[in-house]
Amino acid sequence: MSRPTELSADARDEAMKTLPGWAYHESGKAINKSFKFADFSEAWAFMNRAALLAEKMDHHPEWFNVYNRVEVRLTTHDAGGITQFDIDMAAAMERFAA
Repeated sequence: MSRPTELSADARDEAMKTLPGWAYHESGKAINKSFKFADFSEAWAFMNRAALLAEKMDHHPEWFNVYNRVEVRLTTHDAGGITQFDIDMAAAMERFAA
């Protein structure tokens, strides 16, 4: 799988319109979202699904979990910012959380 390049500001802004609740990190080089689930088991199931995709994509999120909450930050370190990988991972996480 080829590694993507950083998206232009216009492409990032357009993609963000399709990701409800996602916001730019203060650095402008990542996107964030806080997911809240009914309980720990649902949060863990979400993380498990996302982890399997992350391994397949070789694109791993930064995340933090406490009980029913999962804080996610996505960036593509080797591209220096937000790429299509981050947008695709965020969209998948939205489906997993639904």
